[in-house]
Amino acid sequence: MSDTDNTDILIDISTAIMRVHNGQLQCRLVSDESDRPRLPFGPFMPDRHRTMEISLRQWVGEQVGVDLAHVEQLYTFADQGRYRGRAGDAGNTPPDKRKSRKQIERHQERHVVSVGYLALTPTADNATAIADEPDAPQETSQWDDVYRFFPWEDWRDGRPEIIDSIIPALEKRLTASGDATERIRLAFGQDDMAGDEEFVLERYELLYQAGLVTEAAQDGHRRTTQQDEQLGLALQLDHRRILATALGRLRGKLKYRPVIFDLMPERFTLRALQQTTELVVGANLHKQNFRRLVEKSGLVEPTGVMERARGRPAELFQMRQTDSAEPTLAGLRVSAKRNKRTRH
Repeated sequence: MSDTDNTDILIDISTAIMRVHNGQLQCRLVSDESDRPRLPFGPFMPDRHRTMEISLRQWVGEQVGVDLAHVEQLYTFADQGRYRGRAGDAGNTPPDKRKSRKQIERHQERHVVSVGYLALTPTADNATAIADEPDAPQETSQWDDVYRFFPWEDWRDGRPEIIDSIIPALEKRLTASGDATERIRLAFGQDDMAGDEEFVLERYELLYQAGLVTEAAQDGHRRTTQQDEQLGLALQLDHRRILATALGRLRGKLKYRPVIFDLMPERFTLRALQQTTELVVGANLHKQNFRRLVEKSGLVEPTGVMERARGRPAELFQMRQTDSAEPTLAGLRVSAKRNKRTRH
């Protein structure tokens, strides 16, 4: 979109790019002059790109240096004032165009609609930091653990202690809403059992509505407090909401589509496949039950090659290859039983 365009609505594409690396489910972030990072985002220019996905893949490759596998659209985020008075607006500008202060201010007066995307990348070696590129001296890219933004979502070591303070705070602040108690129960569960692992956005929205997260202060609903960081790191704009949407979508999608393999290398052990699945769902899975599930699903096939590792080597597998006549492979219908017990 040109600087002289008088269109009142601008469209950008905000992308939650995820990978598994060093025992973490990580997301790609960009840091600029703001005190908080953001998700990668760029403009959709229909005069240059036929589809939003084509646009996304091009500017992600140029701006972030990551090759994407699975890509899917989430939701449209279009609340009024999303960019007005906030940092990071310059990130919406193509790399070959630098706006003056007056142009940025004019951009902020327009209504910005963000189309959220989930994107997966299977390897850790193809990520190049923007800081290494000579044309982007004020921005750096990095990966960070998704659960640093949502500490209440990771049950692999048992029920997160932070939930013990979240539930009373929500009940206290949301009492004016008649259905608050039921919403909290459905989102976070009750007693020692967690709510549905896919309800990531619902849990974040409750915290935002109650004014418990930094973004509530950022949007002018309350003042920032010292307890904000205990409820996860904040992102610019509404990007933590987009990231929550992406994590919930990924957890649901892996149950009916083989998207888990877009986070895996070409060859992998069954142990690695289970660990990656556990990272996504935020819970531990029973080893034998998981392997029976994988065998029954028909998703993988042995390669006849053993991994090179110390100790007892494990066989390497790969995603089963299908031809066009076969139906689309389903996902892994894992059941994430999350409770207060810690793993041993």
